[in-house]
Amino acid sequence: MNQETAAPTAQLDSPIRNFSQLLSSTPRGARLARLLATEQLRTWGIPLDPAEHIVAELAANAVTHGRVPGRDFRLTLYVIGGTLRIEVTDTRGDRLPYVQEADLDGESGRGLLIVDALADRWGVAHGPAPRKTVWAEAEFRATGSRPAPPRFSTARPHA
Repeated sequence: MNQETAAPTAQLDSPIRNFSQLLSSTPRGARLARLLATEQLRTWGIPLDPAEHIVAELAANAVTHGRVPGRDFRLTLYVIGGTLRIEVTDTRGDRLPYVQEADLDGESGRGLLIVDALADRWGVAHGPAPRKTVWAEAEFRATGSRPAPPRFSTARPHA
């Protein structure tokens, strides 16, 4: 029997983009999360503000409050349409984040206040045990998606 297959007619107006990286649960890992996210957002043509700040706060919280020695945390970025979703997963599912009143003289405790102010939505997803994922979403207007220039030339010199 001969069957014809129809070519797909539906196409996405904008691609679904994602980036995911395991990082060490250290201050250096948190800093690297911000730097990698910034570079990825530039590559995708997405504005850095407020995403860069949200990544920095969520990564800092993961290494400060979600750290288990010897276990990494994961940074994941998704872009669907005009929404950027930032996820930071750590291995302390037993320690859930919450917004607290900041001590005016304190040097910490403002991370989730900043995330709450900058993100359109944020929350926590449980599991699989022992993990939790703190996520935030920010809507944006694309600045134009253009690939980043290559860091190294892939062309071979002629002999």
